[in-house]
Amino acid sequence: MKLTFLWALLSLPVTLAFNPDYEDDLIPPPYLVYLKSNYLPCTGALVHPLWVITSAHCNLPKLTVVLGATNPGDLSENHLQVVGYEKMIHHPYFTVTSIEYDLMLIKLKRKSHLNEYVQLVNLPHQDVPENTMCTVSTWAYDLCDISKDPNSMQRVNITVIPKAQCQDAYRTHRIRESMLCLGIVPGRRLPCKEVTAAPAVCNGTLHGILAFADGCVLRADVAIYTRIFSYMSWIQNIIQNH
Repeated sequence: MKLTFLWALLSLPVTLAFNPDYEDDLIPPPYLVYLKSNYLPCTGALVHPLWVITSAHCNLPKLTVVLGATNPGDLSENHLQVVGYEKMIHHPYFTVTSIEYDLMLIKLKRKSHLNEYVQLVNLPHQDVPENTMCTVSTWAYDLCDISKDPNSMQRVNITVIPKAQCQDAYRTHRIRESMLCLGIVPGRRLPCKEVTAAPAVCNGTLHGILAFADGCVLRADVAIYTRIFSYMSWIQNIIQNH
């Protein structure tokens, strides 16, 4: 009986209605931005030729913005655009002790050149419904040598889950309407080393930026994202007035 139960647990990701559809060693989506710094890197999403969205919790001293990267550790790639930044604008209500308002806009020093490798992602005009399938993309590290830059582009297809289910997975956090939860298996908590602030794109539209995860997003563990639609007024105001 115990062996049967163990086998069922191990088989859970396959037997669920939504398969995580995990993939690795892929070409990155053209909106994905690598934010290289003297601390830990982050990912972001290009939403305007001059603007990148990422998480406010990202600490990015001596930031370099890398567009069109396949392997962030190889800055000799022909299609890279390496750009400086003019300013970072955190959401004014963000604090390091909370996962709420975890959003930041980065203005580039020059407009990005849009091409096959560098493109914009759409911003939402309406909220994303529960059970919508979304793609979360970021880079992962070689666990044998995490001192180097991440070198594996990975993505996972996961769904927007109900607020109550997310609250069950994160009982020490208050899940607010301005947050979005995606994943498949609450509580699985598989460890991995991945670049944070991964964007969640649903039907070609950016709906979330990773704020907090206890586990591994790229293995479909449930994680908490900043709900982009909740902050569209702030985002549009910053882009138009800066």
